[in-house]
Amino acid sequence: MKKLLILLVAGISLSQLAVAQDDLLGELEKEDSAIVKENITAATFKSTRVINMHSVEMTGLHNMQFMIIHHFGALWDNNENFGGNMGRLFGMNSGIANTYMSFDYTPAKWLNLGLAFAGNGALEGTAKFKLMRQQTGQKNYPVSIAWVSTMNYNTSKKVTAPNDFEPNKFTFMNQLLIARKISEKFSLQLNPSWVHYNVVPYGYNHSNEVFSIGAGGRFKITNKEAITFEYSRQLNMYKDITDKTGEVITYAPDLISLGFDWDTGGHVFQFFFSNSYHASNIYQLSANTKKDNFGQWCMGFNLNRSYSMKKTVAVH
Repeated sequence: MKKLLILLVAGISLSQLAVAQDDLLGELEKEDSAIVKENITAATFKSTRVINMHSVEMTGLHNMQFMIIHHFGALWDNNENFGGNMGRLFGMNSGIANTYMSFDYTPAKWLNLGLAFAGNGALEGTAKFKLMRQQTGQKNYPVSIAWVSTMNYNTSKKVTAPNDFEPNKFTFMNQLLIARKISEKFSLQLNPSWVHYNVVPYGYNHSNEVFSIGAGGRFKITNKEAITFEYSRQLNMYKDITDKTGEVITYAPDLISLGFDWDTGGHVFQFFFSNSYHASNIYQLSANTKKDNFGQWCMGFNLNRSYSMKKTVAVH
């Protein structure tokens, strides 16, 4: 009888302990669910470019990206015969196509560094800084913000350095990128830009600074396909520009591009039409010679591939 009483008391004690543990676990679960989680918006854009312009996206941490941006010739030139126009259209005529080839690396989550061959003997170095990421939860940021700085150096022997001072061949561009993923299907980005020429490339009485304001967007069709667009308006230095020979030039202030993104899994292929054949953003935003006539637009594509540069150790 005494043993039975002891077992009964022990069973009651254990059951009370189990109930107390359940209550404690329940309280911990309530406290954990009450903590606001960090919800960072991902894939505002699928590529580091909307079309021509940089997007707020970067390659992954410790990843190296190789990108080719290729602009063919004008869709149609009334002064050319049919064969010549076909050659221009597909970039088969010598001196028609413009290619931008870049390598960029992400050493930190907030920084991306790039080096590019920008066509026609130009080299470019780029630094992109991630300043803010759209998110909800512990922090509530309605937009993603990035800053891009580009330095262009024309190495061509055909281009003489003004005053025989080589740094005069440098040009710089700064862009502020403000983007929001409005829904799962639609993203929009605003990008004010500032181009600075060390020496004005025109005849006389012109500013070293060229300003523009632009926007770009992406509309997702499927998980792998999307429609993209860009528009940028040059605000100064495009009308009645006099070059060194005295010729008056008027540039096209509107940069317009329409594109199609295709994510193959291994890389992102971007096919586009644009009214600029220049490979570099600097010349697209400050010296665009193409007009709004669709026949003078160019066909082109972007192709990129990322590679991890950090060794992974296999766990056995």
